[in-house]
Amino acid sequence: MRKKKRNKNHYFTKVHELAIIDYTNSNDIKERTKLYITYICPAFSEMVDKIVYTYKFTSLPNIDVLKDECKIWLTTILDKYDPNRGSKAFSYFSVITKNWFIHKVKRNSIDNKREIHYDDLSKNMEANYLSTSNEYLKNREEKEFWLLLGAEIDSWDAIPMKINEKKVYEAVKMILASSEEIQIFNKKAVYLYIREITGLNTKQVVNNLNKMRERYGCFKKKWNEGNI
Repeated sequence: MRKKKRNKNHYFTKVHELAIIDYTNSNDIKERTKLYITYICPAFSEMVDKIVYTYKFTSLPNIDVLKDECKIWLTTILDKYDPNRGSKAFSYFSVITKNWFIHKVKRNSIDNKREIHYDDLSKNMEANYLSTSNEYLKNREEKEFWLLLGAEIDSWDAIPMKINEKKVYEAVKMILASSEEIQIFNKKAVYLYIREITGLNTKQVVNNLNKMRERYGCFKKKWNEGNI
């Protein structure tokens, strides 16, 4: 029997992660109801409240109603969470929640009759309304981002590569693995460092980095949309 934890600064703990996983794996209505009431609902409720306060969505009309709607909506998409894809439940649902409120901000700023999907919001709009940072959320999401990116890059090892591409790939992995010890301050320095490791010229390095950049772009898009 897992104990219910209540912590002011860590309301979404491993206990709640496991509760969500158990919920998605269960077909038993009684078990799901107990998991939701005991663990998931309190975590979702505090997560929504903190995100609304942190990113200043409090200026939205009827914000209390919107918060309740968001909490209900999160319940309807619980089954969409797949822990096998590598994303932690906190990261997954917090990104989705922020996007949900960004959508409301956008709709509130334009013709109310016009339907705009939150996935189509411009980066400028997102930046404007997410200008306030919260160290706990920021640090936690940043840590999860780098962990997931590392796992993503490791998975590229299964992709067939030519000799030079493989050299650049291994060099990038080496740099990321030693990022805390290596002091690199700009993009040009990264190219020079990869040249030293691989023995390739700048053009060869750039051409092969571009292939990795495309894969990274796909990863970043999925991350931004809360799909990983």
